[in-house]
Amino acid sequence: MKRIGFYLWLLGWLAFGPVQPGICAETNEAPHFQELFRLLRTNLPDVSEEDLNRAAVQGLLNQFYPRVILSTNSPTTDAGAGDSPVSTSTVYGESYGYVRVARVATGLADQIKSSFEKLEATNKLKGLVLDLRYAGGRDYLAAANTADRFVSKEQPLLDWDEGSARATAKAEAISVPLAVLVNQQTIGAAEALAAVLRETDAAVLIGSRTAGQAQVFKEFDLSNGQRLRIATGQVKTGKGKMVPATGVVPDIEVRISAEDERAYFADPFKILPRPAARLRATDNVARTGSTNQIPRRRLNEAELVRLQREGSSPDEQDTIVSAGGVDQDSSISVVRDPALARALDLLKGIAIVERTHTR
Repeated sequence: MKRIGFYLWLLGWLAFGPVQPGICAETNEAPHFQELFRLLRTNLPDVSEEDLNRAAVQGLLNQFYPRVILSTNSPTTDAGAGDSPVSTSTVYGESYGYVRVARVATGLADQIKSSFEKLEATNKLKGLVLDLRYAGGRDYLAAANTADRFVSKEQPLLDWDEGSARATAKAEAISVPLAVLVNQQTIGAAEALAAVLRETDAAVLIGSRTAGQAQVFKEFDLSNGQRLRIATGQVKTGKGKMVPATGVVPDIEVRISAEDERAYFADPFKILPRPAARLRATDNVARTGSTNQIPRRRLNEAELVRLQREGSSPDEQDTIVSAGGVDQDSSISVVRDPALARALDLLKGIAIVERTHTR
């Protein structure tokens, strides 16, 4: 029984990582994989070789994720490869543009410029929201070209295995305040784009930590028809910083469940039974005061009635914000997507400050 228990422990180490500080993969104390596998196959009862193989594969994938990713049975391509890189563009509160990116690919920079110009033609924009949630892609040149649209000075932007890119000096760069929305499904080139926009001081990032897959991958065909993606190179921003494998951390974090975030992404005005998002400023931005709590505002009678009708409470009111700030008229649609609402409030705050300074 002691021998079986020891083998089970070793298998657990293989599948889920070290469980004791005395043994780690970086030292010579770890047993050789083939020796371990042979012993388990010979002595561990009621466990087939297929079971051992599955555990070993899963252990390797877990240990090296996201640098090693097992793909589906079909060759991987960027999602929606036949669709437009920009899926949606609109205006909130008459002054704040919104552009949703489906994927970072060739043509994205031109489409964002075109979308911005169309919105600007009918509305004097005071800010822009670039939504990179659920956006992917592996085209780092497209990411750099897109960032270049928001940078007026000549400077390095991105460096990756296959090349590098710099911003060009220009007078026609998009110069309105920019808020970029990210989440755990912001992947690859979209992560690099977000990182560069922040590094160049072109944008504030709002949402949740990105996927951590902004790397150069090679794909290998496996005998069972699947494909293995292995990160063979790193992606660096213009200042030489690696886009972190742990993901890009936003300046303003919005905590929300994956299910709720999907619902709000589909309909930013959707009323959910219990809005549960919470806002937290990270160390990437300056904090005011000694607390991260959001200042409370007074609720009038009409708002209290609205909250009661929606099944919310005053304690949750910090998650319900209108597109142009808090609107006292409950008949006007209110943006309830927490990340988007934060972005719109941020842009409105910047516009108010700029207006005050020009007086």
